[in-house]
Amino acid sequence: MARLRADGRKTQIVVVGGGAGGLELVTRLGRSLSSRDHDIILVDRNTSHIWKPLLHEVAAGSLDANLDEVGYRGHAFRWGYRYFDGALEDVDREAQEIVVAPIVDEDGREVIGRHRIRYDYLVLAVGSVSNDFGVPGVKKHCLSLESRVDADRFRRRLLNQCLKVSRLMSADPSSDARARIAIVGGGATGVELAAELYSAADALGFYGLEVFDRKRLQVTLIEAGPRILPALPERLAAAAHAELEALGVRVLTATQVVEATDDAIVTKGGERIEAELKVWAAGVKGADFLKEIGGLETSRNNQLVVRPTLQTTRDDRVFAIGDCAFLVPEEGGRPIPPRAQAAHQMATTAYHNIRALMDGKPLKPFVYQDKGSLVSLAGFNTVGSLMGNLVGGRMAIEGRIARLVYTSLYRMHLVAIHGWMKGTGLMLVGHVNEVVRPRLKLH
Repeated sequence: MARLRADGRKTQIVVVGGGAGGLELVTRLGRSLSSRDHDIILVDRNTSHIWKPLLHEVAAGSLDANLDEVGYRGHAFRWGYRYFDGALEDVDREAQEIVVAPIVDEDGREVIGRHRIRYDYLVLAVGSVSNDFGVPGVKKHCLSLESRVDADRFRRRLLNQCLKVSRLMSADPSSDARARIAIVGGGATGVELAAELYSAADALGFYGLEVFDRKRLQVTLIEAGPRILPALPERLAAAAHAELEALGVRVLTATQVVEATDDAIVTKGGERIEAELKVWAAGVKGADFLKEIGGLETSRNNQLVVRPTLQTTRDDRVFAIGDCAFLVPEEGGRPIPPRAQAAHQMATTAYHNIRALMDGKPLKPFVYQDKGSLVSLAGFNTVGSLMGNLVGGRMAIEGRIARLVYTSLYRMHLVAIHGWMKGTGLMLVGHVNEVVRPRLKLH
């Protein structure tokens, strides 16, 4: 069915944010809608996509992001949408336009000035940022893992610190020099990063740091709650806790952080946990620029409040999906959690509802299907829980089965954004790279 407007222009669908949900959505829209009648546009401040759950591997050097990232320009050409480089600055709902901030080069010179892009339908999928909860010093002294840039920055600092320790040990074998890392937040990101660091440390000896091994790592994982991994059953969380301690991680629970300094994390109990590298992974929120952007309703954490159809409460033509969307499925219920599986499912519902809106058909409500939670402890173990009708509810899994399911989540994402043929090919290439590529990325 033709989608030309009354003025003869194409129907323009703009998606802001090329994360898991946004990229899957533009792929489906571009693949299924005629380019003669529709203009599908993706706007993102980065030029490439990498699946966010992989960032802890990029940070530790276990994964070369250059092999797994998806360049938006090439992908857009393949799947029939257009890509615009830029950061969202505002939404002008009256004019039905978004305002894109100026683009500047690394020297601060303006490349493209502030400009506007019109839309008939707008989807905001800009993800989330770390929530520092107002703790002094976090913004200045702690790193986060929100993007590839963050992961690359952490990896460079980690390698520099490991190199420093290795040189000190070479000069004085009796030295007690350590690479000290403090991770605040015992959720999946913090736990997976802690384990991945030890996996990487085991490989450093093969790449020029002959006197460095996991004994030279001093990793502290700090969680304010009573236990790590609250999304998992208590038995599996306890198993992960024991696994981390066996690796050498110091795990602190029921420990509140009150300050971050240049060289330490300070707890409410007064302890100073000295660390050259400090990572904040204690929670997420919507970016500050989302606060009532375009007059849209936002939650206290700057997320865009949406109805069950994923339309924002104040504008039927503006949708929000993924981490930046705030949806409580039922009165008195809990909001949809900020997970990759939620973004994937929201992309499917948003696609259906945009098509239905254009066709004048009924929209359907978003129904979140909790597939469970999985946490990879690098090559040491994988633990998780699945929601399965076949087993009548939640099923606890660990070991090889859990690792297989964990890997399959990424494979599903590859298929969603590349199609079955290329997605399968990339999986095979990934297996080959595990054999022929270096275990660590050291540059």
